[in-house]
Amino acid sequence: MTRDIVYHPNRLHTPLRRIGPRGSGKWERISWDEAFDTMAEKLHAIRDEFGPESVAIGTGTGRHLIIWMPRLAHALGTPNWIEPGFAQCFFPRVNAGFITYGDFPVSDFISGTPPACMMFWGQNSTITGPGGEPRFCTHTALAHNPKIIVIDPRETELAKRADIWLRVRPGTDDALGLAMLNVIIGEDLIDRPFVERWTYGFDALAEHVRQYTPEWAEPITWVPADKIRAAARLFAQTKPAMLKWGCAIEHTPKCFQTVRTLALLPAITGNIDVPGGWVFGNEGLGPFPLLMDKVPPETLAKRLGADRFKVLTNERGFPGAHIPSVLEAMREGTPYPVKAFLVFGNNTLTTYANTRQVYESLMKLDFMVVADLFMTPTAELADIVLPAAHWPEVDMVMGYPSLANNGVGILQKAVQVGECKSDDEIVTELIRRMELEHGTEPVHEVLDAVLAAGTVGLTFEEMKEKGFVTVPMRFRKYETGGFRTPTGKVELYSTILAHMGYAPLPSYEEAPESPYSAPDLARDYPLVLTTGQRIPFFFNSEHRQVAKLRRAKPDPEAEIHPDTAAHYGIADGDWMWVENQRGRIRQRAKYSPGLDPRVVAAEHGWWFPEAPAPEYGMWTSNVNLLTSNEPPYDPAMGTYHLRALLCRVSKVDPADLPPSGGC
Repeated sequence: MTRDIVYHPNRLHTPLRRIGPRGSGKWERISWDEAFDTMAEKLHAIRDEFGPESVAIGTGTGRHLIIWMPRLAHALGTPNWIEPGFAQCFFPRVNAGFITYGDFPVSDFISGTPPACMMFWGQNSTITGPGGEPRFCTHTALAHNPKIIVIDPRETELAKRADIWLRVRPGTDDALGLAMLNVIIGEDLIDRPFVERWTYGFDALAEHVRQYTPEWAEPITWVPADKIRAAARLFAQTKPAMLKWGCAIEHTPKCFQTVRTLALLPAITGNIDVPGGWVFGNEGLGPFPLLMDKVPPETLAKRLGADRFKVLTNERGFPGAHIPSVLEAMREGTPYPVKAFLVFGNNTLTTYANTRQVYESLMKLDFMVVADLFMTPTAELADIVLPAAHWPEVDMVMGYPSLANNGVGILQKAVQVGECKSDDEIVTELIRRMELEHGTEPVHEVLDAVLAAGTVGLTFEEMKEKGFVTVPMRFRKYETGGFRTPTGKVELYSTILAHMGYAPLPSYEEAPESPYSAPDLARDYPLVLTTGQRIPFFFNSEHRQVAKLRRAKPDPEAEIHPDTAAHYGIADGDWMWVENQRGRIRQRAKYSPGLDPRVVAAEHGWWFPEAPAPEYGMWTSNVNLLTSNEPPYDPAMGTYHLRALLCRVSKVDPADLPPSGGC
């Protein structure tokens, strides 16, 4: 498939400049010199008039480009860089890891000791590669026939082969996790030597979770109490056990306490930094030079959301700005205006919640740049569009969480397509054209610095001869240095959160839009909507223009129980409306007998590259027309509403469909 993407006839090959009104779809080809000169001139003018914080940097896909975006932001002097994952995917887990353990725990797939139990929570890593982790690692581990626990509202293929499948109500993972803590602690299934020596606040946690019994959780989660007990016992009593958690737990406004709840399960069962459990990397790569130290503290304090969402924006993890706050600054100029937006590798209109508001925000900008592989609905709103390179067209070092456990790898540029440039080249040249003080080093010099600061001891040129270098894995590293937390222990009771003014122990909170918290709304929208299940043929909103992949998945699908569908006169494969108070979309009904009849599961990321420009059908099936970025937000992370929403469904009248039947 990589060749099909790299050599796709619709790839962007040259820079483009908009020549009509924003969103008119009228473009002219320009040179890279013209593009860089235009960007430098516009950005200097905006910074001079409104301050550097008036420029925002946006990124999306987790390819190599993500680490270059804060470098660009800090070189420009702005604290406002955003990425959908900051509050909604991966980074809540990263922050919880650092706050609880002093590091980010990942699954051990390289020690040669397979896990005896794998608990998949909000993750289906048999078809996805979350957090930089290749999915073949999961398949290899499953070949050893571990005990399997799956927590998922959907009956995935992984759920079908599980020893225990907990069909949780979307948005109640925190209640389920607390009930499992209750069982493990109440039945003394903890790893007592580890807990007594290496955890802080166990007695407080034990007293705190006494109230969260499986019987308490059953009516909330829709999971029988006996199944909750069985899952908790299996995870606690089968060693080594591995928790595989995914972004589904990070999609509600009580995200961080949910993540914190689950983070404690491997700790109290002693599955920390042991073969086949959760481990910490050996830091084959050094820290990437983000240039945050070059930005004055008073400027960093202006990061949008910093006054409210202290975990999202603090320097302990990977600080970013709050997306709804940045969008508000674009629209309203509050608390100060954001006038320019530079977007790299992100189709903002399909991947941010509340698409209509996002569109309104982008239309208010004075200047917008998009770098991407293809023209997208978002790129169509830009002033300058830049042709970005795909991974066979870049040089990079790799140290994603899974790879960081045992080594460092590199990619070497193999091809040059058109005038495409890698995002790091674009960033570096823009910094030079603007004559900024920091960030002008050549890309390879930066890569050499990252390698030199790690344990590999080689330059990028030297790495070319090896491709991958293994770093010997050590386990139970805490025995010599403790954990990198204020207490030197795993903080079940978080002193960091307490200092920030947040609850130091996790708790349950009902989602703000549910049958129980919003009964009046539920009368009109009686079904629970969950969104975002992974499609193995695409990467979020990408690759729908690749013919081979699209043949495998031509249309968006929403899973629905056959009885529910029959109640509304919807047959398997029919186009159906999925609707709530924010809008409606159409996706094909896909019968799912394992799904709770009260739940609908819709796919995300849908637009139609074959549809007419400049909108490409993005208003048709894009589930983010139904999601919300309005408050309440998670008080620590600023997370908004992507799951656990309310909706209703109905059959689409064939007369309302275009001749193609789809978009």
